[in-house]
Amino acid sequence: MAFPVIKSSAYALIHSPNLLISQGTTQTGERDKDPNSEYLQKLPQHLRSFEEVVAYPPNQAYIGSISPEDLKNIPRPWYQNLLAEKGRFGPFGEIMPEDEFYGLLKIADTFDLVLLTEEFSKEVKGKLENHPLIKNLNLSKLDKYATEEEINKAVNNGGELLTLGEKVVGCVKKGHDTDKNLTAHIILENLVVKASGVLALLHLKNNAGISLEEIDYIIETSEEACGDMNQRGGGNFAKAIGEIAGCVNATGSDTRAFCAAPAHGILNAAALVKAGIYKNVVVVAGGATAKLGMNGRDHVKKGMPVLEDVLGAFAILISEDDGINPVIRTDIVGKHNIGAGSSPQAVMQGIVTNPLDKWDLKITSIDKYSVEMQNPEITEPAGAGDVPKANYKMIAALGVKRGDIQRAEIEEFTEKHGMPGFAPTQGHIPSGVPYIGHCHRDILAGNIQRAMIIGKGSLFLARMTNQFDGLSFVVEKNIGQGKEEKGSKNLNLLLAKALREVAEKFEME
Repeated sequence: MAFPVIKSSAYALIHSPNLLISQGTTQTGERDKDPNSEYLQKLPQHLRSFEEVVAYPPNQAYIGSISPEDLKNIPRPWYQNLLAEKGRFGPFGEIMPEDEFYGLLKIADTFDLVLLTEEFSKEVKGKLENHPLIKNLNLSKLDKYATEEEINKAVNNGGELLTLGEKVVGCVKKGHDTDKNLTAHIILENLVVKASGVLALLHLKNNAGISLEEIDYIIETSEEACGDMNQRGGGNFAKAIGEIAGCVNATGSDTRAFCAAPAHGILNAAALVKAGIYKNVVVVAGGATAKLGMNGRDHVKKGMPVLEDVLGAFAILISEDDGINPVIRTDIVGKHNIGAGSSPQAVMQGIVTNPLDKWDLKITSIDKYSVEMQNPEITEPAGAGDVPKANYKMIAALGVKRGDIQRAEIEEFTEKHGMPGFAPTQGHIPSGVPYIGHCHRDILAGNIQRAMIIGKGSLFLARMTNQFDGLSFVVEKNIGQGKEEKGSKNLNLLLAKALREVAEKFEME
């Protein structure tokens, strides 16, 4: 049986200290309550420089310059043990500075809602002309400037300022006079998803070595709602991202399931490819401004830098079996059923042990588990603990219950089959998918044979249900099935041609 393959992946981070201050919900909520609060006063002194963000070990793991395993050998706190020799670009993607991202926002803007000053536009256009990927986009959009008067007028009419430190470089206008779903705040939030998704998709093209014209379908899996007053979450980020990037032969749609959406999106993509509907499907997600500085109060209180200062984005290409790249085992899929209950054990049993039972696999048959890969340096100060480690111990406990391992082996299992968390807390971004790039590389290198990618989501946040969500799939070494099938197909064609020639000869005689 041929399975779809993960052909390539890409990951991007955008340093966003000013968006953190102006757009993160922790900060906007605090400002609404008390604009002169102690936290807001102290916050600017706890923001990192771009150089510090680039050298931060978990960020380098996210873009593939080091492996998650390498983090075990770097003393914590990681923000005090920076990797000065690492740069902004890595094997999987890049870490982009905020000024260049503002320029990308303008390029991604279709309705002239982003206004930038002439000085800033010229400056950032010069930088983006030297970017290896963005230089190929429509940079002429940056030739349209806004005056200080136009920016002030837009801001006074509900617009959102774009700043770099104390300097105003532009603004985002509201999209409608009365529609609450097209306020400038939401327009900016959605443009950030779109622009960061474009960045990840461009890196995917570069990593996969394919033309974007070869992409048939795009599935976007972030957490934002793209729509208006009559259809608040109607979509479509997928086609909006594909349009700017240049996927002229693709269509697409959005999949929403809180943090679990990327896992749903990848399985949907795998199903479309396996069914023969499309050959190349991209799953992409942009970053969430709302999550910037989410745990900032605790970081400031403990004298730390505010570590949630980056937007996350990724793109993954699912294609037909080529006999080389790792396959998605569409027959080993875990899911949290509605009737299973929402206890942590019930969730983990549905998404981990149930699919393994189907194939008589042990907990230890999976070389690596990619769970909620939040960076513990972000979550521990806020009292949430080490999220990946907690998940690994839960999986290990199920293994003990099944008899796959002994109780004394729980720590050993966690060390061997888990990894340190390294992803930003952007909701959907850390939920399983950050490891796919490393998994792809590790399987091709022969370091591992099989990994399980796990996505979990908190559906109760929408106040529609108390349910959790969970989904998993197994990524496995390709045993060359695709090559065999291709060879068999060619052989059958040759045989059919020979038989046809024989039949024609008899007819002539």
